[in-house]
Order: sequence, then C-alpha cells, then structure tokens
Amino acid sequence: MKAFHCQCGQAVFFDSSHCINCNSILGFDPVELEMRSLAQHGGPFFSDASGRQYRLCRNRIDYAVCNWLVPAGDDAQLCMACEFNRMIVNLAEPVNVRRWQRFETAKKRLFFTLLRLGVPLANGFDDPRDGLLFDFIEDQRSNPGQHPESFVNTGFHGGVITINALEADDSMRERVKSEMNETYRTLLGHLRHEAGHYYWPLLDADPDMRAQFSVTFGDPERDYQAALAAHYANGPSQGWRDHYISAYASAHPSEDWAETWGHYLHIYDALETAANSGAIDRSPDSVDIDTRISIWQRLSVALNELNRSSGLADAYPFVLNSAVAAKFRFVDEVIRRLRQRSPAAAGH
Repeated sequence: MKAFHCQCGQAVFFDSSHCINCNSILGFDPVELEMRSLAQHGGPFFSDASGRQYRLCRNRIDYAVCNWLVPAGDDAQLCMACEFNRMIVNLAEPVNVRRWQRFETAKKRLFFTLLRLGVPLANGFDDPRDGLLFDFIEDQRSNPGQHPESFVNTGFHGGVITINALEADDSMRERVKSEMNETYRTLLGHLRHEAGHYYWPLLDADPDMRAQFSVTFGDPERDYQAALAAHYANGPSQGWRDHYISAYASAHPSEDWAETWGHYLHIYDALETAANSGAIDRSPDSVDIDTRISIWQRLSVALNELNRSSGLADAYPFVLNSAVAAKFRFVDEVIRRLRQRSPAAAGH
C-alpha cells in the first residue's frame, strides 16, 4: 500500500474519509490511485486543490461504507469498485451495514493491489463474458427464516466471488478458524484467494503454460469434489509443508494455485507498505520475484517476532521454501502475461 497524505501534510490512510488534522473531506481516486483532499464545489460536486472535480460514491452518501470517488463527468452513481457488487446483505439489519463496511474495506484493498499490478479488472455487468462480480450474502445462521440456504459457502463460480457475511464477524471467523485448525483466516485473505480462481481461466493460457501449470501445481483436471472430500475427511498429506504454502493448498492443484496467488498479492502489498514506511529500501516493483521472496522472508520473521513481543499470534505463519518459491515464479509470469492484456493499467 502506498503512503497517503492530506493536502495539509497529515498522514492519512487508504480507508480514511476525513483528515483528523484539518477536517478536510478525503476520497480515493481509483484512476490515479491517489487520495484527494476535497472541498464542496457546488451541489454534489467536490474539487481538489488542482481543480479536478469528483462526486462521492452513493454507498458513501447513503451508508458510509465507501471512500472511493466518481469522476464528475461520469454518470455512474457508484464508484468503480462498488459497481462489482451483484448481491449484498439485507441492510435493514444494522449489523449488516457494519459487515458490509468491512467487506468493502477488504475488497478495495484487493482492487488497489490488482490495479497496481496492472491486470485486467472489469465488472461482470460491463463485461458479461470475462468480468468479475461479488455476492456478499447471508444464510440461515446469521438471518434465520429470511434465507432459504442453510449454509452459503465462500467461493468462486462462473465469474462470481461469493463471501459469506459471517466472515466479516471476527468472533465467528475465529471460531471457524479454530474448528478448521487453520493458522490464518481473514476476509481479505478470502478475497485474494478467490481472485486467483478468477484470473487463471481469464489468462486463456497457451498449451505450454497449461503444461507448466501441471508440472508446478499438479493436474487441474483431477476430480475436485473427491479431492476436497478427502482433504476434509483425512486432513492434509503428511509432509505437506515441504511442497505447499498452506495445508489447504495441498487439497487440489486448483486450490494450490489460488492459495499461491493470494499469498503473492499479500506479499506484494506488504512489501509496498514496508517500502513506503521506510522499513525496507526497495519497492516490490523495483526487484524481481526472487528478491521479493528473500526480502519478505526476512521481514516476515521480524513481523512475527514483533507480534510475539506484544503477545499476539504470528502475522505471517507460513514458510516460503524452494517448492513454494517456484510456484511464486509461475504466478509472477501469469501476472506479466495478464498485464499485457491491460496496457492502460500497467502504468500504475
């Protein structure tokens, strides 16, 4: 994540809506990937110090769940990120507004990284064939009697990432994490992982890339449902740590790909944040993937020790060995090829 500042010089954050120093209205410009300090220009329009004009996303005006901006010349009521939502939770329930706000915060951090990487990013309404949509929905556990589904699975299918609303509840998510014997479970982690399921078929890989996928991750045509059933019934195979970034990655080659993709985004964002805060002296864009891995191995150990010093769990409870590094190199190549399909975004 980049470092952002208000026009008064105060440090602000990616999800900030107001400056605590000068009380300026803040909004994120997804075209330039910059935070704007705004003054109301007239009616629904706001302008920054250079005279650029914007409107606030309707989801900010009505629900205070978004801080992204809409260019003044755009007729859309929603910012580009909120336009990816197909279904959301019932907002008549106050708790769901809080859940949705957490979902939007995580989704927009995902989008920021995707925009920084320059990969294609279009919503499924504008691009029904290759676009992406999100369902953020409940089931009977969170809203008994109002939903026919007894259990909504978080996952990806047919261009739609579905996130169960309970993943935005810290207590429920920690409970599931404990029940599943996981070391890491976050809303942002889910979104990064599911984005991997979206991007691999979007690549339309050539035969050589598909062959390399099989060499790196395994046969993607292996029976998916049978593999997951075996994983949940028997747990990961013995020695999985020697080959996979997580236990779940060992369930099926498609999940190994998605887990590796998610961790690639995680590391890229964390290294960019570290570079902008002065913790490291090189940004992830300025070094190759092997150097990124080396820097992250050192930095993540320090982060884990800092957390332990504060009585907290490890910030990054994963090991990047040589087998995992090879998978990161493959993801890096996929992103390079995806970037070629989106030249306008590649300059960010």
